[in-house]
Amino acid sequence: MANEINRVFILPGEYFISKQPHIISTLLGSCVAVCLYSPRLKFGGMNHYMLPSSPNREKSGKYGDYAIGVLLQFMERTAGGLGGLEAIISGGASVITNITSGSQIGQRNVEIARETLKRHNIRVIRENVGGTVGLKLHYQNWDNVLSIEKMDRNVMSGSTITREENNRLAAPAPSFRAPQAPAQAARPAAPSGPAASSPVSSGRIKVLVVDDSSIVRNLLCKAMADEPDIKVVGAAKDAYEAREMLLELGPDVITLDIVMPKMDGVTFLKKLMVYYPIPVIICSTIAKTGSAAELRSDKIGAVDVIDKETLNLYQGLDTVKKILIPKIRAAARTRVSRKSKEEVAGI
Repeated sequence: MANEINRVFILPGEYFISKQPHIISTLLGSCVAVCLYSPRLKFGGMNHYMLPSSPNREKSGKYGDYAIGVLLQFMERTAGGLGGLEAIISGGASVITNITSGSQIGQRNVEIARETLKRHNIRVIRENVGGTVGLKLHYQNWDNVLSIEKMDRNVMSGSTITREENNRLAAPAPSFRAPQAPAQAARPAAPSGPAASSPVSSGRIKVLVVDDSSIVRNLLCKAMADEPDIKVVGAAKDAYEAREMLLELGPDVITLDIVMPKMDGVTFLKKLMVYYPIPVIICSTIAKTGSAAELRSDKIGAVDVIDKETLNLYQGLDTVKKILIPKIRAAARTRVSRKSKEEVAGI
């Protein structure tokens, strides 16, 4: 029984706490994970958030101020108080920041963790923060041991994790010391490239959907949900959210709207082709056949362009599946080459 270790992988916006022994894993770029541990009761948990705080006070696990508060509430309830808890802060790297220059998201994510924990008198016993590379975390919640693997590529220059590295996240990290009596537990409900990207050779195609409309995001996700070779790994409402998800989720293909707040899709597409080349399918109501938007997207480096109106999104999913699914599969087989700033500047 000693070798039957329960494992769980948490995504951005999620957390996991259990009194039963688990290895909790995640992958961080500019995101931050906080591990909380009770030395007295010998159990702990971990969260994973993307941004320091919500401008609209949104109660979501992707924001640090809320996510840490939720983790503290569950630990307080389970441990009978916050006294004696220990914390480990990890992440907050300066990765792919050129896509949204000057954001310093990683540094701010770390600061909100420090401030929140200090306010609750939680002792931080270790920090693994900053730098320019992503981290893989494997946390043993029964003895507060955190194993860290650094990414071996410089994502600042536009590199991304390989699919082989991403697939290994589910595998155990080496040299774990097994607990005496592991048992199963349920996950608490979550508060809700290289220079040229290589075509997918095996496994499911990982898709990131980027669209400011929640209805469209949901419909596109549903259209791909039943495909055995396709998996939607994330859905972002703007380019800033998409940027944060790139490293954490390692998508193979992106569907990208053009008309979005904060940064339009064409501008984001340019940044992707320069800093993070990946197959992108433009999906927009203004990308009609022969339109300037279609021609620009094609020249910048989009592998395909879909006029969103042809999908008949509000009349069922049959048309969406018929048009979108083949294009996702074709995009995943397409090699995308990096472009220079000069190449995309005048487009």
